[in-house]
Amino acid sequence: MSASSSPSAAAAGGRNAVPPILIVIAGCAVALITFGPRSVFGLFLLPMSQEYGWGRDVFGLAVAVQNLLWGLGSPFAGALADRFGTVRVLCVGALVYASGLVLMAYATSPGMLQLSAGVLVGFGLSAASFNLVLAAFGKLLPNEWKSIGFGAATAAGSFGQFLFPPLTTGLMNAMGWQQTAIIFGFSLLIVLPFALALRTHSAASAGGAGHGHQQSIGAAIGEALRHPSYVMLVLGFFTCGFQLAFVTVHMPAFLVDKGMTLQVGSYTLALIGLFNILGSLTAGYLSSRVSRKWLLAVIYAGRGVAIAVFVLTPVSPLSCYLFGAAMGFLWLSTVPPTSGLVMLMFGTRYMAMLYGFAFFSHQVGGFLGVWLGGQFYERLGSYDIVWWLSVALSFASAAINLPIKERPVVRPVIA
Repeated sequence: MSASSSPSAAAAGGRNAVPPILIVIAGCAVALITFGPRSVFGLFLLPMSQEYGWGRDVFGLAVAVQNLLWGLGSPFAGALADRFGTVRVLCVGALVYASGLVLMAYATSPGMLQLSAGVLVGFGLSAASFNLVLAAFGKLLPNEWKSIGFGAATAAGSFGQFLFPPLTTGLMNAMGWQQTAIIFGFSLLIVLPFALALRTHSAASAGGAGHGHQQSIGAAIGEALRHPSYVMLVLGFFTCGFQLAFVTVHMPAFLVDKGMTLQVGSYTLALIGLFNILGSLTAGYLSSRVSRKWLLAVIYAGRGVAIAVFVLTPVSPLSCYLFGAAMGFLWLSTVPPTSGLVMLMFGTRYMAMLYGFAFFSHQVGGFLGVWLGGQFYERLGSYDIVWWLSVALSFASAAINLPIKERPVVRPVIA
């Protein structure tokens, strides 16, 4: 029996007093609000670097630290949400995230930038992002709502990426980058009321991968790390983070180097967000109808082709927008099949924590993508090596997902 059809999972959804549609709406609102500011950090790179005379490696390191701590904190935030419920973790995370953005507005030294944009935003994101939303959906939604809920939450984060780039450039032109960062910080307080609809409890979330088997946190971690299919899934997710973080942070500056305006970079990021809505919803729909491992392989291979074509084509506004559309369709479409495989293999009881470990791999990739982008640019004056590394990683991840076995773990039934 799969995790998505376990009686305990169904019971958890049935006992929840909030209607499924309101759970999805609230989760989508949280995903949109938290992912929006995160997706526009690349638009702060040039104005902050120019104002304080920093190299791009300074800002790149801060966002690299952010990605690493976002990933490092995700398993712990997931474990806390599994143990104490989602609401408390989401609210604390939103407050930490908001404080990081506000402090970034006053970051006049690299050290303050590392603390604000790096440490506080990173740890805040680990406890207030769509990772916890997906886990809450797995526990609260009825079986027939789960796949579309995963896709909808991912698409909502994508809509934040579509909405925030033009909003950011407009606010920066009107009042400067400092006030823009402060406004985004206070906007995160909207998360607090929406989090109430995602209330989960450890008793309601209990359930294995189709077996009446109670596990400790340590046993769940050990079981996952010994499971070859989970390890391959986690390793493949590394590439997703590498590419997303590199493009999000360095794409606007890369386009300025190629003679484009910052507005072209903003529109390219917005198109990534817009087409990611379609891609995420499509992936969520397909995740319950086709092989998830093959879906992931196609997505990763498609990214490799899109990046290679973009790098080999002369840069123009049209080529940027076409790349944004193609990359956007494949952007977060990895999330519904990845989260669905975690739930299928291990059930919903520790889904937030186990998806958090997969996301840590994603964010290690993000750390390297942002950091290497800044390092290679400062030393070679070019991003070419990182672009081609992204292509190679795409095809490697496509290959590593193919041996995954799409079935629940086998556990002994305890009398």
